[in-house]
Amino acid sequence: MIRKTPLRAAALLAALLAGVSGASADSTLDRIKAKGKFTVGVILSGAPFGYIDPKTQEQKGFNIDLARALAEKLGVALDTVTVTPPNRVQFLQQGKVDALLANMQVTEDRAKIMDYPPTVFDRAGGAAIGRKDSGIKDWTDLKGKPVCVSQGSNFTQPLIELYGAVVKGLPSQPESLLALKGGTCVVAVHTGATLGLMLEDRADEWKDYGILIPTEIVPADSVVWIRKGEKDTSAALDKALRELIASGKLLEIAKANRLLNTAFIEEQQKRLAGGK
Repeated sequence: MIRKTPLRAAALLAALLAGVSGASADSTLDRIKAKGKFTVGVILSGAPFGYIDPKTQEQKGFNIDLARALAEKLGVALDTVTVTPPNRVQFLQQGKVDALLANMQVTEDRAKIMDYPPTVFDRAGGAAIGRKDSGIKDWTDLKGKPVCVSQGSNFTQPLIELYGAVVKGLPSQPESLLALKGGTCVVAVHTGATLGLMLEDRADEWKDYGILIPTEIVPADSVVWIRKGEKDTSAALDKALRELIASGKLLEIAKANRLLNTAFIEEQQKRLAGGK
């Protein structure tokens, strides 16, 4: 009995510590409520997802409006923090933001270090923009050729492993597109919705360029990223997302920000509005 007592005491202490850790593991939702703000990391690389309005200098875009709608559902104000592809995960893990709406689709590697509410709000893949006279017509045409992407892009691995491209990671989408114009790359690969709208809105500037390949690379789910283990935050945001989708509010936000393809959101609305 004497020998077992220290072991039992140690086991009890471990259990108590585990209980304390579990109780305090998800402090984000409490902090959001306490400060009255939902701090979201956003990327302002261009319409339709996030950009600065040149006339008003205000942040606009689908991700901004979605973040605002989520904050309203949580009963707090929205506070946005501008992030970039190289620092967005670091900002989340360091607690500088409560969540990320930063053009990050689900990948296996990302899911190992971050969590997200299970409800998916969109699906996006990568499109290849390049000069119309480049001769590029298929992803297989990129073998051995330089391709520009944003650092941390989920398009990097398939471009290298599936198609043999020589990928060059730039700090942001604007810098990647600038490198494309400068001849550093034969194509730049970014989210299709962003490139499509850019070609439409800046037709004169990009008249010699186009989406060269008819298919998108690795279409993946768009989610709200949060820190690992934040079950309360995940549940609150998931409830808010489901309500926004089922009510048609998310589709309204998408159309207001001119998302070129809203088929996935419409399908999600039908599913959730039907209670499935």
